Amino acid sequence: MRADARKNYAQLLAVAREVVAEEGADASLRDIARRAGVGLGTLYRHFPSREALLDALLRESFDALTARAAELEATHSSGDALVAWLREAVAVAHNFRGAIEAMVAAIADEASALHASCQEMHAAGGRLLARAQAEGAARADLDGTDFFALLSALAWLRDQPALRARADHLFDVIAGAILTKG
Repeated sequence: MRADARKNYAQLLAVAREVVAEEGADASLRDIARRAGVGLGTLYRHFPSREALLDALLRESFDALTARAAELEATHSSGDALVAWLREAVAVAHNFRGAIEAMVAAIADEASALHASCQEMHAAGGRLLARAQAEGAARADLDGTDFFALLSALAWLRDQPALRARADHLFDVIAGAILTKG
């Protein structure tokens, strides 16, 4: 990639991160390009779709969550690792306000630019859940899809102004429902 193209790519990602944080995942791509000081065509050369841009924004966070799952597995009890990772995953999803809908859709859509990164995050959480279940620390009647749905619901709650104040309490309720009383 040419130096100017690398600069444009980095600038677009930096601006997109700010705009998505301010306006949500449905922010205007035209506004992102304008604020980055490039044309809309330049944005589309680097990111042919909104999902491709979201994937680039989310990839770093999802990779970090995948690595964090392995770290938590090595250093925490299975129940504590599961809840800590869930809390961190909800925070990541919330940082990209409005992206949860695209993330949920991407799990089932292999053609989505977000599919691979969402699958990796889904698998990391699934491994923590399976470990907790094998050790009797988590309900046996949940699977990775259920766990991802609960993560999605918790992230969605944080995006709702009327429910935001209840989000931490509801996180604790759901985490308590996932874990066994052992």
